[in-house]
Amino acid sequence: MKFLLPLLFSFAALTWTVAHAAPGDADAGQAKSQTCAACHNADGNSQNPIYPILAGQYRNYLVQALHEYRSGSRNNPIMKGFAAGLSDEDILDLAAYFSSQSSVLVTPKPE
Repeated sequence: MKFLLPLLFSFAALTWTVAHAAPGDADAGQAKSQTCAACHNADGNSQNPIYPILAGQYRNYLVQALHEYRSGSRNNPIMKGFAAGLSDEDILDLAAYFSSQSSVLVTPKPE
C-alpha cells in the first residue's frame, strides 16, 4: 500500500503534464522527423506492418509514448535509443507533426 500512493502521484503528474503540454510546432516536428521516416515513413504512414502508423494519432498519446520510451517504462530498445536524445520540446514538436498528418487508417462504417 505504501508504494501505491507514490505511483498514483506519478501517474497523476504525468497525466496532467501530457494533457496540459504546449501543443508543439508541427513545422519544427517535420524537420525533426527525418530519423522517424526510416521506419514510420516521412508522413507517419508506415508501409511495413511491424512499424506503427503515427499519422493521425492523438497528440497526447504520441507525447506520452515518447516520454515512456525515453524513460524506459515502455520497453523497446530501438525506440528507447531514438527517444533518449529527444528533449521535451522535440517530443511536443514531433507529436504535433505526426498528429496533424492524414492517416491511411480508416474505421469501417457499420452496415
